[in-house]
Amino acid sequence: MMEAVGIIPARYGSTRFEGKVIKDLCGKPVIQHVYERAKKAKLLDELIIAADDDRIIRVVQGFGGKAVFTSKSHSTGTDRLTEVVNAMDVRIIVNIQGDEPLINPLIIDDLVRAMQDDPSVAMATVVKKSWSEEEFRSPDVVKAVIDQKNFALYFSRSPIPTLLRPEDKQAFFYKHIGIYAYNKDFLFTFKKLAESTLETYERLEQLRALEYGYRIKVIETKFETVGIDTPEDLALAQSILEKEQNA
Repeated sequence: MMEAVGIIPARYGSTRFEGKVIKDLCGKPVIQHVYERAKKAKLLDELIIAADDDRIIRVVQGFGGKAVFTSKSHSTGTDRLTEVVNAMDVRIIVNIQGDEPLINPLIIDDLVRAMQDDPSVAMATVVKKSWSEEEFRSPDVVKAVIDQKNFALYFSRSPIPTLLRPEDKQAFFYKHIGIYAYNKDFLFTFKKLAESTLETYERLEQLRALEYGYRIKVIETKFETVGIDTPEDLALAQSILEKEQNA
């Protein structure tokens, strides 16, 4: 049995930015940046891109990555995940977003380690402190509220917790980083759960687990990521990478 595998769901038909995972970013497609960074994680036994389009498969094959073709009918990345790992003998599955080219491999290792340290944890994810009022107000930035034992209480696109006052310069909120780890048994339990009310309202799949009474372990990271949802996000990621290369 493998201990941990990383799956990178990659969908071509993004509503806001079609084909974003194969757009050029500093001379490489976005998905290649994700794959190469995730490949540096020390605790993954395997790394696979789960794609729904031949154009993505060809790009991945072009840079020597491992990709499998998955059904176009999947509505979520989690569904794509279950198709890939169904026949695999593995304990921990990490869902790595295909549109986050700045993902730090240490985040992946920290997430796997959190699952290993407490075998009772069925699902885990990552947050980062933010002091940005712009991010706090943005519906594109998901906010997380966690309890004293570092389990999630709620996730929202709205500015929560409401006690966070912008004029308080010391105040911060937890920004959710969209990477998840599951134990395999729970992943398939989660897939069978009907879409929940809160999940529908917030458009956040992880709320399904909370609404059905399952707990999500939360770990904090200091590393920033940039999700590519628009051409503007791509330009931002490019400027960050160019600064890194010129440093």
